[in-house]
Amino acid sequence: MVAATVALVNALTPGERRGRAFPAPTAPGAAATEGLRSVYAAQRELTEAEGAELVEVAARLRAVFAAVADGDVDTAATLVNVLLEETRARPMLVKHDGEPWHLHFHGPGSTLGGEWAARCATGLAIVLGTEFADRLGVCTAPHCDRVYVDVSRNGTRRFCSTACQNRVKTAAFRARGKAE
Repeated sequence: MVAATVALVNALTPGERRGRAFPAPTAPGAAATEGLRSVYAAQRELTEAEGAELVEVAARLRAVFAAVADGDVDTAATLVNVLLEETRARPMLVKHDGEPWHLHFHGPGSTLGGEWAARCATGLAIVLGTEFADRLGVCTAPHCDRVYVDVSRNGTRRFCSTACQNRVKTAAFRARGKAE
């Protein structure tokens, strides 16, 4: 679920990505559909209203990653707890639409945005409640603010992608060459 959170935040929040401006989506429904499809293949096309709701959820989730990146796990936990409370998130096994039993986390009568907020907040709560809280982060490459979850063995990831890592390493190599 944390991978879905990363995909949602990176697809729907404006900022910078890999050295270029990353604008807010002009068609939130299409952007949300595409962002979720990368981690949840069964996602149907979303309406613009559902997309706009997910854009708001993504902005709130981004604040959790930013707080962890700033070393403020207390604020991150508080933000997640607010989302969990608002969505009345609770695990429940459900079976519907010909699918096998699977977990849902949202409360009764929830909207699509509320469902995703509950899922993502639950995933983040699981990470924040362990010794792996520092595995959530914001890319440290210049001109990039995409989020990531570090699933490496040694937990030293600093970049959202290998493209950003390579950009930083190339710039450092070139700087060393000019200094000589």
